[in-house]
Amino acid sequence: MKNQVLSAILFVGVVLTMLTGCTATNRSMRQPSALMQWEKSDFTYSPQVSAEASSTRILMIDWARLLKKETGDVGMVNLPVIGSLLNDPTSSYALYKLMNDNPGYDVIFYPQYEVKHSFPGPLAFIYQKTTAKVTARLAKIN
Repeated sequence: MKNQVLSAILFVGVVLTMLTGCTATNRSMRQPSALMQWEKSDFTYSPQVSAEASSTRILMIDWARLLKKETGDVGMVNLPVIGSLLNDPTSSYALYKLMNDNPGYDVIFYPQYEVKHSFPGPLAFIYQKTTAKVTARLAKIN
């Protein structure tokens, strides 16, 4: 009994030690006040820009991003995205890359996502590759 308790405590200690070495990187933009009325002339627009990201999951785990996470938060508080949103981690990685490659913009207008999933037959839980491409116009507030 004593050995089982000691083994459980040692196991929990090892797991906690392994999980403390993670790196999380997040990019976000400020959201304009919802009480302001914006006109098209209030923004300076970029041409359409794109970014692409991919993820590979083996046994349902993205091993490349297990201890490192780079996401573009798409939330009501963090990022003003006008248009539709996808709730997909790989799309979030593509949005992170889009913001990282194009610094200095305040708003993302109407992002369009192209997501492709590939896996060998019915064994998607063993190996799955996802590629996401996001295309959008970015804008600076004048």
